Amino acid sequence: MSTENEGNENDAVPAAPSVPSVPPVPAAAPEGTPPGGDLPASGPDSRGDEPTAQVPAAHQEGGPAPSSDPYGRPSAQTPAPPQQPPAASAAWPPPVPSYADAGSQPWGAPVHPEPKAPRRSRASGLVVAVAVAALVAGGIGGALGYWAADSDGSGSSGSTTVAASNSPKDLKRADGTVAGVAAKALPSVVTIDAQSGDGEGGTGTGFVYDKEGHILTNNHVVASAASSGQLTATFSDGKKYGAEVVGRAEGYDVAVLKLKDAPDGLTPLPLGDSDEVAVGDSTIAIGAPFGLSNTVTTGIISAKNRPVASGDGSSSANSYMSALQTDASINPGNSGGPLLDAGGAVIGINSAIQSTSGGGGMGQSQAGSIGLGFAIPVNQAKNVAEQLIKTGQPVYPVIGATVTMEEKSGGAVISDKGADGTPAVTPDGPAARAGLKAGDVITKFNDTVVESGPTLIGEIWTHKPGDKVTLTYKRGSETSTVDVVLGERKGDS
Repeated sequence: MSTENEGNENDAVPAAPSVPSVPPVPAAAPEGTPPGGDLPASGPDSRGDEPTAQVPAAHQEGGPAPSSDPYGRPSAQTPAPPQQPPAASAAWPPPVPSYADAGSQPWGAPVHPEPKAPRRSRASGLVVAVAVAALVAGGIGGALGYWAADSDGSGSSGSTTVAASNSPKDLKRADGTVAGVAAKALPSVVTIDAQSGDGEGGTGTGFVYDKEGHILTNNHVVASAASSGQLTATFSDGKKYGAEVVGRAEGYDVAVLKLKDAPDGLTPLPLGDSDEVAVGDSTIAIGAPFGLSNTVTTGIISAKNRPVASGDGSSSANSYMSALQTDASINPGNSGGPLLDAGGAVIGINSAIQSTSGGGGMGQSQAGSIGLGFAIPVNQAKNVAEQLIKTGQPVYPVIGATVTMEEKSGGAVISDKGADGTPAVTPDGPAARAGLKAGDVITKFNDTVVESGPTLIGEIWTHKPGDKVTLTYKRGSETSTVDVVLGERKGDS
């Protein structure tokens, strides 16, 4: 809405009385004299509803400019004073301005002698016909529109407000819609508040894993409060419960909590099959980005088997995953929350984001989503969770060899030495039994191309101890392929 004249209402010059857009012309006026006599009274034949002033036909067809007399007579004649209208029409239209002053014309038009323009009655008739047709069409449309808005079926008029057939509380969302999936999943998602012993802490997300009250989340969400501190889990209905750590897997970045005094009727989220996920599948992420609990975002699976190495910043240990990549908006606080498929089944645990350097904008010191989020595949997370619930410590599959962590090295290079000066290839370990040696470059794990050490570790950890895998490696200029039965390592060390 324009505010151009706001504040100037009281300074405006008083408007002149409203006059008809075309001066009324008497039915019988002598040629060469101005209109006079009685003005037509209001009534069924009144021209007061005609369209606004019409340009003389001569001007419409390229004739003289509008400086000629508006009645089509020569401007050289001096107009005579008009007769006053009868009392019955005194209210409207108002009397036309006086024509008596020398050198003046009606409506203030200057006097300039001009030749009389030829009449073009046919063109004028067409203009009038078009105008009348427009008025008729507009009248019909307006009448129909008014009837549709005003009629309530009983013939009486009233409010024109149209009410929806159902109020929002009565609307039901189909199971396959985002709203339907969110409505079912939100009651099983919790916001985790982790407070360390020194009062510091953070916010993350988790979800109900089973009816016994186990909550699945990321290790880095609870790491600060795992040894000494306080953990609480808040459901979408606002109910809070204390929680304790059952087990943590630093390398997998997975942790399991147990609710204290878990309520009855917990509904675990259904687990999907992350191996069957395809690029382009729809995704729904639920979490508490920047502390905003019960936030739902959507996207797709934008890549699979993405090698990701991440750390929580509190230790030198990193976690490795062959991650599901999604463009669903994931931010700090989404960690540990479920990544769902279109049917509402968990296909991953949201764990990491790729961010540009420099942190987030709008006063945020933390980085935010740029459409590159990563989730631990749920098949791997389930294996880890079961192990943590059962024994309290993780079990890792291994090949029995130490590889370098350099990125883009063209493969996973077996180091010259292991940790603390130990051999890089564990004696009698899986790699040693397969004939691998220090300096060998592993280029493929089964059918997956290996570009670096983190890629190899992430692929190994998608399996279980005892699984047989195929490794392709280069030694010098030769390429070889061997089968390896994965060993195991218990606990984080």
